[in-house]
Amino acid sequence: MLLKDEVQMLRRVPLFSGVDPTKLKLLAFTSDRVHYAAGEILFRQGDNGDAAYVILTGRADILVEAPGGQIKVAEVENNSIVGEIAILCDVSRTATVKASTNLEALRISKEHFLKLLTDFPEMTIEIMRELAGRLSRTTMELTDERARARKPD
Repeated sequence: MLLKDEVQMLRRVPLFSGVDPTKLKLLAFTSDRVHYAAGEILFRQGDNGDAAYVILTGRADILVEAPGGQIKVAEVENNSIVGEIAILCDVSRTATVKASTNLEALRISKEHFLKLLTDFPEMTIEIMRELAGRLSRTTMELTDERARARKPD
């Protein structure tokens, strides 16, 4: 894939839609294109957060460890970003990400990702919106689940 194609794909990611194309070109150039077969792990819960991944093609499951085993909490597909929480919070990975189909992604190193946030504060706002939306959805799901658990059968 050509660099200009990668830039166009990055522009489709809501997080990067307002970023100057020359910066996206630099980001695409400094990122690694990675491929995963269905069933392969991008990263595991507890791993060091060293990069974020922009899903270019394919889908992946977001899995978390629970006492009864892994639980699928979400699915991501084209134009999604994963792995940014560990970078932003400087913590280990909060979930495992496993390709559910053949998957192609751009792997953005922690250094380049943080530099982009410094250069484009508006992108930081978009990340906050995305993370707030995820938190809101998780809270609603947790509330619904607890309400179901309280109902007598």
